[in-house]
Amino acid sequence: MNSRDSGRPLNLQVGGQDNMSRIMRLAGKASELLAIALAWASFGQTASNAQTFALSDTKDLVPLNVKADAIEYKGRKAVRLTKDTEKDGFALLRGTDFQDGAIEADIALKITAPPGVRMPGFVGIAFRARPDASRYELFYLRPGNSHAEDQAMRNHSVQYTSEPDFGWYKLRREWPWVYEAYADLQPETWTKVRIEIKGRSAKLYLNGSENPSLIVERLKGQDLRGGIALWGYQGEEAYFSNVRITKSSPLPVKNGSDASGKWEVKASSDAGMFGGTLQLGRDGGKVMGTWSGDLGNARPVTGAWRDGYVELSFNAQWPIDDKGAVTAAVATLAGWIDGDSGGGRMKVEGKADGRWTATRKP
Repeated sequence: MNSRDSGRPLNLQVGGQDNMSRIMRLAGKASELLAIALAWASFGQTASNAQTFALSDTKDLVPLNVKADAIEYKGRKAVRLTKDTEKDGFALLRGTDFQDGAIEADIALKITAPPGVRMPGFVGIAFRARPDASRYELFYLRPGNSHAEDQAMRNHSVQYTSEPDFGWYKLRREWPWVYEAYADLQPETWTKVRIEIKGRSAKLYLNGSENPSLIVERLKGQDLRGGIALWGYQGEEAYFSNVRITKSSPLPVKNGSDASGKWEVKASSDAGMFGGTLQLGRDGGKVMGTWSGDLGNARPVTGAWRDGYVELSFNAQWPIDDKGAVTAAVATLAGWIDGDSGGGRMKVEGKADGRWTATRKP
């Protein structure tokens, strides 16, 4: 804490600009702390399986680093979110405490960024969120990208992130095309969104389609329950109405499972099937061991463990012909250990991409 926030009395002088600036800064901090306190106070109070929020006003919202206004947009009453700071934030729906179930909402976006800014347009729904926005899962839409001439940009139309550890940049670079996809979206048009969450998986549906636009297996977030929040981006106008939250019986998933032991692994990739055995040990957050199987025998494995989530890698021997010739490639497995089973995404750099499952052996 610096001297101006040390609790010492302020020496007020009429017309003193320095003192007025101090007062305004303190008032801003107090307002932010009050918003967080109100969110925590309402967090987890509602036990009903269904909640509806018409959002014809802002009384059910707890804004954090965003401004919420009641407004009419495109023929309906709605809430508009605007944001003028780079600080993370959203508008939490008061009294939501959600683990598994479905979230439905109508959302729209008005792009106000000037021409030439990189394909603007971000609007979404956060779930399993902490009231202070320090952690949350997020699906968001980018209508501007949906109409890009560049196919790569079009493929960034709907996206998933898990804040703060697995933002878009990390997920896109480490797992290209897995956590984002193309969808036909229109700016300044109401879009019906449905998000279904079950355990460590989530699906995003748009405009009543029976087929999901994006499927995320093994959600990255470490929180299995939390609030629901409306999410917008700096310098744009995000609109929300008709939110409905329906809870379902949670899957019996718990964090903290250990990675230590012997594991039989099966992987299904775009380059075919392969399998092997992982022998792992753990020291705190570090994982070490060996891999033996289709990608080489006794290959040293290193990685990290976080509350049951693992990221493992080893130098694989990738076959290049049917005579036994191999080439070196880095294999990576990332996902969750749940009791005596595990699974997630796998890749052999430049060679294969797919999914893995594992079973603990005696």
